[in-house]
Amino acid sequence: MKPKAKKTGIDISFKPVGQFEETRFEKIHNVIFDDSNEASIKVAQEIAALIRKKQEAKKNCVLGLATGSSPIRVYEELVRMHHEEELSFSNVVTFNLDEYLPMEKDNRQSYWYFMHEHLFNHIDIPRENIHIPDGTVASEFVIDYCLAYEKVIKKFGGLDFQLLGIGRTGHVGFNEPGSHYNSGTRVITLDHITRVDAAPAFLGIDNVPRKAITMGIATVMSAKRIVLLGWGQNKADIIKKTVEGEISSQVPATYLQNHKNCTFVLDTGAGSELTRNKTPWLVDESLEWDENLTAKAMVWLCGETKKSILSLTDKDYNDNGMSGLLSAQDSYDLNIKMFNRLQHTITGWPGGKPNADDTNRPERAEPTRKRVIIFSPHPDDDVISMGGTFDRLVEQGHDVHVAYQTSGNIAVSDTDALRYAEISKRICASEEVQTIIDSIKSKSESSFDSVEVRRLKGNIRRGESYAAARYLGLDDTKVHFLDLPFYETGTIKKKSLSEEDIEVMVSIIDKVKPHQIYAAGDLADPHGTHKVCLDAVFEAMKRLKQKDFMKDCWLWLYRGAWHEWDINEIEMAVPMSPGQVLKKRNAIFAHQSQKDGVMFQGDDSREFWMRAEERNKDTAERYRALGLSDYAAMEAFVRHKFD
Repeated sequence: MKPKAKKTGIDISFKPVGQFEETRFEKIHNVIFDDSNEASIKVAQEIAALIRKKQEAKKNCVLGLATGSSPIRVYEELVRMHHEEELSFSNVVTFNLDEYLPMEKDNRQSYWYFMHEHLFNHIDIPRENIHIPDGTVASEFVIDYCLAYEKVIKKFGGLDFQLLGIGRTGHVGFNEPGSHYNSGTRVITLDHITRVDAAPAFLGIDNVPRKAITMGIATVMSAKRIVLLGWGQNKADIIKKTVEGEISSQVPATYLQNHKNCTFVLDTGAGSELTRNKTPWLVDESLEWDENLTAKAMVWLCGETKKSILSLTDKDYNDNGMSGLLSAQDSYDLNIKMFNRLQHTITGWPGGKPNADDTNRPERAEPTRKRVIIFSPHPDDDVISMGGTFDRLVEQGHDVHVAYQTSGNIAVSDTDALRYAEISKRICASEEVQTIIDSIKSKSESSFDSVEVRRLKGNIRRGESYAAARYLGLDDTKVHFLDLPFYETGTIKKKSLSEEDIEVMVSIIDKVKPHQIYAAGDLADPHGTHKVCLDAVFEAMKRLKQKDFMKDCWLWLYRGAWHEWDINEIEMAVPMSPGQVLKKRNAIFAHQSQKDGVMFQGDDSREFWMRAEERNKDTAERYRALGLSDYAAMEAFVRHKFD
């Protein structure tokens, strides 16, 4: 069914992901794209069209702009259009949503710095047309300053277009929970969750300012057109609350339900919890039931009814919007098929069981000794995400290689680096070691690490990686450090994937000629390294696909400490005994710089070993609740099949 174009703006003629007419559950128009890149280009095209329309009418185009990771690709596309398609910003006036307080303009964490780096330095916008809240305004003048900011917006006729992101608290701008509908530009105290989310960029929560200047809810709502961007699984819960929940000051983004021309532009991850995507049978009973949708619905039904698969009845299906499933077969047949499907995912032989019938097994029996590459985006993702499977593959005699895609150097604290440097000085004093010590001690809050300090931090992660791999029985010659160049910026912001990165990936795959590749499919990683690393795997395998060895190479995706695959998605589940759970934990402990106060732990205060262990135990428990065998823990994988 073609969606109704009831809102202006975003072109919704592209191939939909699912159905995106608003349902009875949804209160804000939203459009879901396959990926954030395509979505960002569409948003940039809408902004460009508005700018050109205003130019033709000889009017200013007044844009409200956001910062953060969500709009970066939009800004990149606008810059490209300026250079390649003669898009001029000479008539554009901009107002940014917010700024930390206090914050100097030249601080790399300031939104002034962000906007100039990503947009303003690369286009022809008149400097006097750029308005960004001033993070240096003195406290005694801040109220007058905020009132003046509002007056300047009104002077230009209000906002023609407001671009927004959304925080996990439901904030837009820095309008935190409790913000009033009629609020204007003002100073606000940042929510703890907001500060936790910002902590990676500031290299620790203690460095994150506690206050900010923000446009108010009323200011945002006055815009003629609003587009909110939402990317990734980690935004899915707040998107659902905002789009389907009741209007509440505790979720300020819900105020957007009252805007007459607002669109949420989402990727599949951010839109995954919406009812029409998570449980579409509750929206439309005339669905076409394919195998994957059937599996998803049956797992959900077991959770709703608290029953195992083989206990489900016709009444359970009929009472929960799934009567269409029973039109061609009865519940008994459905239950048996689903039970067998899940049972066939379980294997203690992740490399395939030798001399066994592999018809219903997730992996091939032959060759009995497989060449394997485990790609680990950071130097601990291998043991955190698949330490038990790693152990099994080594124990069962496969030729296992682990390749650490990035150095992980920014995740080592200055305290740890200083300790190692001072130990080195005591063992063998040198000018280089003293330079590193002096550099760490003199480092300012917003400065980058020197090359020497980054090298030390990278070597700390290398040493820990060797220790973990040795503990699992892997020889040092099978451990590879790729140090992909995109990562080596010394900051949270990374470069784009380059030809040099791809060549490194192609080289290691071509050298090992693997039968199996394991890679991180956890795209909810809050600072995006996992996605870039997975893109590098995909591109390298694409370039090598004509090689003979690639015809027999399977790619298995694991997830990390952030999320797990849904049960209906899992294609290989590797059980672990209590002893293997402990062995995995000890392998993770080898990464000492990432214990006890890890820098980039996202929205979860638990250490990575605790998250991984509980996630693995939860996967096993979910299998048990569905009526399958009872294991201590399980690691899960999905096979990626290329077109």
